[in-house]
Amino acid sequence: MNLSDSQTGGQAPRRVSAMEAVLTHLRGAIERGAYAIGDKLPSEAELCRTLGVSRPVLREALRALQTMGLTVSKTGKGTFVVASSVEDPTFGDYTAGHLMEVRRHIEIPVAGYAAARRTPEDLDRLTHLLERMEQETDTTSWVALDTLFHLSVAQAAQNPVFRRVIEEIRDALARQSAFLNELGGRREQSDREHRALLDALVAGSEQDAVRAMSHHLDRVETTLTDIVRSPHSPTTADA
Repeated sequence: MNLSDSQTGGQAPRRVSAMEAVLTHLRGAIERGAYAIGDKLPSEAELCRTLGVSRPVLREALRALQTMGLTVSKTGKGTFVVASSVEDPTFGDYTAGHLMEVRRHIEIPVAGYAAARRTPEDLDRLTHLLERMEQETDTTSWVALDTLFHLSVAQAAQNPVFRRVIEEIRDALARQSAFLNELGGRREQSDREHRALLDALVAGSEQDAVRAMSHHLDRVETTLTDIVRSPHSPTTADA
């Protein structure tokens, strides 16, 4: 089996990464019961050979399975199935549900405060960050800029407590961002949402800033829900 040739009928072709194709295959096998709770997945070498992918691609897929809560990796022993369905992905120390709850209570009002209190230096920093994000093609680099953008919005609110809270969840935000971009194709849409937020901050409109951040988090949550509820059926995977 070579997942670089994965196809599905009835839908317009959609290019997906090789990692997403592997993840979809393994997740489907777990959810169908081909690998039951407590089972050990085949070795990395065996999976690479069977699926026709490189070890780095496989390892990314295995990390995503663990983020979804379907498996655990035990050093020196392998990867074991611990759940038969995805409930609530975990990003570092926090579940997606806990993270989204806090983000709504913190980042939405922060956006309003930032619109009212931002300095020219804040706007310059945010503009520079967003321009870099819009030009960036590397996911890892984009994710780093994404978390820095959200941290800079908190800084523009001129309340050190807000910044401290975002700093606390910064690693989780980065993990969530990478997860959504790899499996949900969120990067371009996220750039547009960030642009709407920046426009509101430049205009000094608290109402528009709150609306823009609310919409951004709505889209994040919708994508998370889609990933959890509906495994992708890959069409054409990037080798």
